[in-house]
Amino acid sequence: MQKIATILYKAIRRILVAISLFINKVAAWLLLYCNNVEFQQFQTSGVPYISIARGGNCTIKSNFRMNNGNLGNPIGRPQRCILFVDRGASLSIGENVGISSTAIVAHHQITIGNNVKIGGGVCIYDTDFHSLNAKSRQNASEDKTQKKNKPVSIGDNVFIGAHSTILKGVSIGENSIVGACSVVARSIPENEIWAGNPAKFIKKQMANV
Repeated sequence: MQKIATILYKAIRRILVAISLFINKVAAWLLLYCNNVEFQQFQTSGVPYISIARGGNCTIKSNFRMNNGNLGNPIGRPQRCILFVDRGASLSIGENVGISSTAIVAHHQITIGNNVKIGGGVCIYDTDFHSLNAKSRQNASEDKTQKKNKPVSIGDNVFIGAHSTILKGVSIGENSIVGACSVVARSIPENEIWAGNPAKFIKKQMANV
C-alpha cells in the first residue's frame, strides 16, 4: 500500500512541478522583457526578482539557468534570485551561466564571463551601499553620493561556492574556484583556489585544456 502511495505521490508531484516550471518561465520572461533586459534562451525554476532602473543596462547571453528558492536547488538559505541594476550601471552575463538563489547588485558595473557556476545564496556587490564616514551616513543624500563603487569582473569557467560574497573592485580570473562561505575582498588570479573570510589563496589548479 505504501509503495502505491509513493508512486502516486511522485507522479502527481512530477505533473505539478512541470506545470509550475511552465508558469515560472512565462513569469520570468515577462519580468526580463518588461525590464528591458537583452536576453536569449534561458531556464528557470521559480520566479526571480528583477529591477533594472531607467538608464541601467542588463544583457544575458544564451543557456542561462537560474534556481529560485528550494524547487531547483534545495541546499538551504533559499531565496529568489535578484538581478538589480541601478541608474547608469551595467550587468553583463555570458553564455552557459548558472545561478541559484543569487543576488547580483550592480551600482556601477558587473561582468560575468562564460561557463560560470554560481552556488546557492551567493551575493555579488560592486558597491559599499553606504558611505564609510559615520557622519555622512546620518544624511541620506550625502550618504548616497559618498558611497564607493568599483567594477566586478568574473572570468570564464569560474566556480563560486555556495553562500559566498564577492565585494566591489574584485576580479576573479579564468578557471578559478571560490570555496563555500567565502568573503572575497581581493582580486583572484586565474587558475587558483581561494577560500575563507577573508578569502585567501589555497592552491593552484590545472588550467583547463
